[in-house]
Amino acid sequence: MSIRPPGPQGVPLFGNGQQYADDPFDFMTACEEAYGDIVAFDLGPIPLYMLTNPADIERVLVTEPERFPKLDIGDDAIYDLLGDGLLMSEGETWQQQRELANPAFHGRRIRTLGDMMVEHTESTVADWQAGDRLDIQIEMARLTVRIIVTAMFGTDISDERIRTVQENLEPLGARFEPSPFRRLIPDWAPTPENREFRAAIADLESVIDDIVADRQRTGYGPGAETPVDADTDEPMDLLSLLLRAKDRGEQTDRQLRDEMMTMLLAGHDTTALTLTYTWYLLSQHPEVERRLHDELDSVLDGASPTASDVRQLEYTEQVLKEAMRLYPPVYSLFREATTDVKLGGYRIPAGSGLMLPQWAVHRSPRWYDDPETFDPDRWTPERAADRHRFAYFPFGGGPRHCIGKQFSMLEAKLILATVAQEYRLDYLGDALDLRGSLTMHPKEPVAMRLESR
Repeated sequence: MSIRPPGPQGVPLFGNGQQYADDPFDFMTACEEAYGDIVAFDLGPIPLYMLTNPADIERVLVTEPERFPKLDIGDDAIYDLLGDGLLMSEGETWQQQRELANPAFHGRRIRTLGDMMVEHTESTVADWQAGDRLDIQIEMARLTVRIIVTAMFGTDISDERIRTVQENLEPLGARFEPSPFRRLIPDWAPTPENREFRAAIADLESVIDDIVADRQRTGYGPGAETPVDADTDEPMDLLSLLLRAKDRGEQTDRQLRDEMMTMLLAGHDTTALTLTYTWYLLSQHPEVERRLHDELDSVLDGASPTASDVRQLEYTEQVLKEAMRLYPPVYSLFREATTDVKLGGYRIPAGSGLMLPQWAVHRSPRWYDDPETFDPDRWTPERAADRHRFAYFPFGGGPRHCIGKQFSMLEAKLILATVAQEYRLDYLGDALDLRGSLTMHPKEPVAMRLESR
């Protein structure tokens, strides 16, 4: 057994940091193609190993998750932003928060949110006209912010607050773009980037404070003004659950803030990006777009879609799954090996970091025929049956899989169906360039022109 897996040559002090920062997507792809199942490289203060075999990824996420907790990347900024919310917490804290949040994401409750998702989408589309030119990423983000606030915070969000959220996404995202030099600069240093980052957090916390105040006015227990659960006679949105837990002494103000921030950002961003990349791919593949329209016309016949309709929208789901294969908004997960472990025929020492790259695995010819091609038919049951389930993991997997998976998929299907019944979207830009941060974003505005169907 070899002592160390193969990997690209780095440079003293900065390792492979500059190569990764220049283009993380090309770097991950090149490493997967050159070195296979496990790749050693250096992005920071601890050894890092990239795993690209679905069997190893399943082991880390599902089979032995207790041996592979989330990796502490040594960057306090992510904790300043998200704190001990569901994305970042570990152990008993995570278990407590997950159990507290589960009722808000129960399948029965999610299905009741379909009409609200469609109403918000139709309200957005009502402001559009054929010939309009839109940045579809901005439009989708505005829409998904409205939906997540209504669904999980039990209140509405004003246009002004949405603008505040969107204006602060750029300095937040910039703080987490890969850089080989960032770890040399302490977070307390008064650099322009650090100042903008902290100002953005303060602005978002102000939005959260306003939402909490709104929710407290309308009530969050029996008899509240917002919809209540038929069995409990209490609202089951996440904020109501958190506020009731706080009244029982089970939540602190800081815990409530961390979960709110996590849900506000993660709860809208990934779905908005999935839809953005879906619109882009449809505009480049008119034959897929025609099949999508044919299914919508056959199943819906011009009517507004419902949560029950989406079960019949099989090709619509395949389109979304294929978009997330090619453009996974969360493009890499990180875990830590807490004990020495053998992976891919190599000994990985305790304390090492593990990178599980959706981007590289989803696009590997080892797991997909013609992987660069947008082919929704690869998700038919017949073609998907023989593929390892962790050749595709846009929502992670195992105990820490994304709690919002069912919510996000219903939302994306209903938005796609509602908009695509009315309009075709024609992409006006050049090649779609990407940048890495906490999620994968287009580098430039995604300009599209609306065309009536």
